[in-house]
Amino acid sequence: MILSSLTLVLMVGYARFWTTIAEKEIKKIEEQDVVLPCQHRFGHLVTKNLDIEWLLQDSEPNQKVVITYSLGSVYENLSAKQRGRISFAADYMMGDASIKISSLQATDSGLYTCKVKNAGEYDWKPAINLVVLVRPSKPKCWTQGQLLQGNDVKLQCRSEKGTEPILYRWERLLDAEGQKAKFQTRSHIDSRTPEMLLLRNLSHTNSGVYQCSATNEAGQESCSVNITVTYAKDPGIIAGAVIGVMLGLLLIFLIVWFTLYRKAKHKYEEEEQPNEIREDAEAPKAKLSSTQSSVGTGSTQSGSCSVKSIRNGTPYSQQPRTPSAKEEKMLISYTSTEEVKINKNGPTQAHMKRMGAVPVMIPAQTKAFQTV
Repeated sequence: MILSSLTLVLMVGYARFWTTIAEKEIKKIEEQDVVLPCQHRFGHLVTKNLDIEWLLQDSEPNQKVVITYSLGSVYENLSAKQRGRISFAADYMMGDASIKISSLQATDSGLYTCKVKNAGEYDWKPAINLVVLVRPSKPKCWTQGQLLQGNDVKLQCRSEKGTEPILYRWERLLDAEGQKAKFQTRSHIDSRTPEMLLLRNLSHTNSGVYQCSATNEAGQESCSVNITVTYAKDPGIIAGAVIGVMLGLLLIFLIVWFTLYRKAKHKYEEEEQPNEIREDAEAPKAKLSSTQSSVGTGSTQSGSCSVKSIRNGTPYSQQPRTPSAKEEKMLISYTSTEEVKINKNGPTQAHMKRMGAVPVMIPAQTKAFQTV
């Protein structure tokens, strides 16, 4: 029973002790300097038995010595993280064992305790809770969702570094015309996720510049995002436009092809026109001028036919025509007496006519007809 009561007293005293030594807190921003005070009662005693020791209890489970004075020497570089940045800030031999930490880092945060001993007597000082505040890093702003008319879109903002809690705040700086503007009624910010801004049913009035600010005890950083709402296009209109363009290109191709075809055809007709035989043209009227005959040894000259036609004052050769009835009688009378002789050298034109053949005018052999 007595032992239990003694244990309870010791536990209460231990709790009061740590409550007493943890009564002071110092907050500093990263990269700043800080002085941790420690006034002891052995300042009037100049003795080599004075020992000063600063202890740090950080996130690691065990305490560590960061600086000490013992046997007339100072040992500063005991912590690798604070090497070159920690030193005594005053005359520790005269009762001021305060220390200075330069260029604070987040790892310097923790519970610092100053312990002074002289000739077996201890002077414990209240622990100092040093809190190194880290400013928010410049936040990153981005959007989630398509910026199309009628859609919902989320604006997100987040800082990667900084001492919690970090407060986020969205505001609209400028509208689409570059004028100062306020949030639309369709904007929504959830208190549970203040880093997110929800814009519902987008329209042109939502366009503009939005800024997100990240703030904590150490300071503030911000980022901005430009919102431009575009109108959604009807898929039917897009398809119609594509088909229209394709039809237009096809029409242009057909026009070019038809033009080239017409030019090629016209050129071909011009090249073929001099050689064209016109079967439907009316045969020119011919006038029989003379009929000559001669009888020679082994040969018969029936005569020659020369046909000339004048159209528009220009003479030109014409196809042979079928002899008239009068001309045919003359040919028959001519060949009646000489038929036997002529047959020896081959059939004559009249003979071939009677046989049903088509007469052919050969200017080199016949000159029976001549047109004046």
